[in-house]
Amino acid sequence: MARVEDWLLIRTGDPEHRTDFFPAGRGDLKLLVDMLMEEALEEGRDFKMAGVEADRALLLQQLYPGLFEVSPLRNSWDYIYKMGDLSDLRGKHYQPKRNHIARFEEQPDWSYERLDARNIPECVAMNREWCVQMGCFGNDSLRQEVCVAETGLHYFDELGLEGALLRVGGKVVAYTVGEPLNSDTYIVHVEKAFPDVRGAYPMINREFVRDRMASFAYVNREDDAGDQGLRSAKSSYRPVFMQEKYFFAVSYKSLSLRR
Repeated sequence: MARVEDWLLIRTGDPEHRTDFFPAGRGDLKLLVDMLMEEALEEGRDFKMAGVEADRALLLQQLYPGLFEVSPLRNSWDYIYKMGDLSDLRGKHYQPKRNHIARFEEQPDWSYERLDARNIPECVAMNREWCVQMGCFGNDSLRQEVCVAETGLHYFDELGLEGALLRVGGKVVAYTVGEPLNSDTYIVHVEKAFPDVRGAYPMINREFVRDRMASFAYVNREDDAGDQGLRSAKSSYRPVFMQEKYFFAVSYKSLSLRR
């Protein structure tokens, strides 16, 4: 990460395969992108930029007509929902969700709690147990996801996060973590539940929305990472729109020709 004037820059990858994320901030975007492309040229590599949202993609194409190869990053598109849809689950389409929740509520010993220093260690333990059940040690992507979730729990207060959990018989069976993204949107970073506890996923989702998101218009539940099961689950909640993201690239050869 680096700061250039009022821009925040984030880069990933090894020296030969670097990828920049679209910068956050304000200022002269063309001057900044020119600088990043010049750096790529000096290092003898292609210039790549990920996480470019639709309006930013249009702006880049206007600033650099015909220069970039553009491709959609469908696996990284965020699912955006109306808060009221997730809190009320009204209508025929949400009947299966309500049925699952009703089955969960039949358990007389369930409870909902906000996350704090007292119960976070139980969520860390639940996260690790979930990892074993889901076989994440044989799946690098899933294992990394679980590690990131645990890191978030360890630095919960420092990151200004919020969260909640569900218990059945005193045992944590689901937890979730999120935070306000801006004035009208709340973002959910993590949601984990044991798959054999029917209704745990829709229940933690609904209760957390009702508890923490009543003052927000939208809920961003992030992307599906290309997992078809997750894509189906997130689509079943009927997003009001998708936050599209694109990948921009220009070859080293094309950069050389512009000089």
